[in-house]
Amino acid sequence: MSLTDPRSPAQPADPAPSRLPLGTLVAGCLAVCLAQIALAVPATLNGLFQEDLHPIGSQLTWISDAFLLPVTVLELTFGVLGDLFGRKRLLVGGSVLVVAGEAVSAVSGGVHLLWVGQVVSGLGAAALFPTSLAMIAAGTHSHRDRARGITVWAAALSTGGFVAPVIGGVTGSHDSWRAAFVVVVVIAVASTVVSLLGAADSRAPEGRSLDLGGQLTVGIGLFALLYAVIQGPTDGWGSTPVVVAFVVAAVFVVLFVVAERRARSPLLRLDLFANRAFAVASVVAVVGMFSFLGTAYATSIRLGPVQHQSPLRTSVAFLLLNGLTLVLAPLTSRLLERVSGRWILTVGLALMAAGDFLAATLPVEDRALTSLVLPLGLVGAGFALTVSSITATAVNTVPVHYAGMASASTSLLRDFGFTLGPAVIGAVALSRAGSLFSSDLRHSALSPQVKAAAAEVAAEGGPLAVNSVPATAPPGGAAPLALRALGHGYALGFTICGAAALVSCLLALIALRRTDTPHHTDATAPTAPETAPAA
Repeated sequence: MSLTDPRSPAQPADPAPSRLPLGTLVAGCLAVCLAQIALAVPATLNGLFQEDLHPIGSQLTWISDAFLLPVTVLELTFGVLGDLFGRKRLLVGGSVLVVAGEAVSAVSGGVHLLWVGQVVSGLGAAALFPTSLAMIAAGTHSHRDRARGITVWAAALSTGGFVAPVIGGVTGSHDSWRAAFVVVVVIAVASTVVSLLGAADSRAPEGRSLDLGGQLTVGIGLFALLYAVIQGPTDGWGSTPVVVAFVVAAVFVVLFVVAERRARSPLLRLDLFANRAFAVASVVAVVGMFSFLGTAYATSIRLGPVQHQSPLRTSVAFLLLNGLTLVLAPLTSRLLERVSGRWILTVGLALMAAGDFLAATLPVEDRALTSLVLPLGLVGAGFALTVSSITATAVNTVPVHYAGMASASTSLLRDFGFTLGPAVIGAVALSRAGSLFSSDLRHSALSPQVKAAAAEVAAEGGPLAVNSVPATAPPGGAAPLALRALGHGYALGFTICGAAALVSCLLALIALRRTDTPHHTDATAPTAPETAPAA
């Protein structure tokens, strides 16, 4: 995608090109900050969701993925819509969708309405992430100004990841989880007003068209895959709905490949994967980002529904996971200028793996936040290095004329990894916890009445439901068994995340060893902005 409007006729060189309008810069930065806040706020509130809405089985996992699914499926399509019909219109519309979605979430009295609100907010975020960046890029007229604008945009995105845990923690501890969504509504209204009054419109329709076939097939395929993975522990991996969902996912993945091969303007350029280095970098993006958001999800469940810690204490953990990206931004920026992205990627993934393996060793009875500082600090520092180098590494493996499509394709795959994280880790952890709890309950010395009551609660809502029963209630005597089972389940989740990060680390180190020399010269090297959301 061209960053300038190709319709513009050639003009004499302007010795003093106009700078990016301040209103556009402010509007774009506020919009991406809003999208990131809306994405990350629910992670600190999972404990309150469990206490207030009493989600059963996989319903808690769907709260996270209800937001992430439209972001993953529609982000690139909204980028095309902005090029075709005007980016200011899409920026305003995205903010309005976030207002509506967060308002629905704030008034929801049940988990199903909360899902609806998160889907609507996710639609808005899917518009805001690519549109805010495109507006800033289109409003600059030199490599230096564009680099500065994108750097400010990336800092705004990181700020959203830093602010969201604070909003969730403070409002959740002093009022209720609904107040957190109200705060996001206020920010979204402000973003809408700023975009209306301050943003300059831009578009670049030449050569751009919607890939409806690719959009439909990838949307259906991804939803079917997530449904099967998330519902597997609740419905049974051999149940008809889960098996059918896996089959539908496989069929539509094949249809997606067929559609992309025939599309004039494909959503995902499949020919890029003929480049072995790009293919490896793409796998690293998916698996590495799966590891990070899986870690974030496991952390939120461990501290909230499992240990019943307050949202404010939970927010401290997320400051370690997300806040270090902002703190380390100047360092990672300088490293990317001086060191091959392959080495930064390798170190970052190794740090993430080390942090996850340490987190897996922590006993579930350990409620001290100080115990989490080292493991989550390692994951947060590793993510800061990894997320800043993934796109740069992928782009440097292809010729310069493929740089734009390579960056967009990597963003799509990276967001796919983000979406899979909560789904897979939630499914694995709950399956493991459910099996272990059933075994321990059968062999426990509890009375038959307590066993029967606990088994009934577990059949309805799993070990999380048993763990939430007050100690004075009949199944309350089984709560320690549920706590132990959940501890083992989410320890396994941390281990899987660590293994995924380690595999990505080895792939980056070994398979990307011949990509240290980039395809771009200093004069033409594209800036590789970070467009993927963090937890």
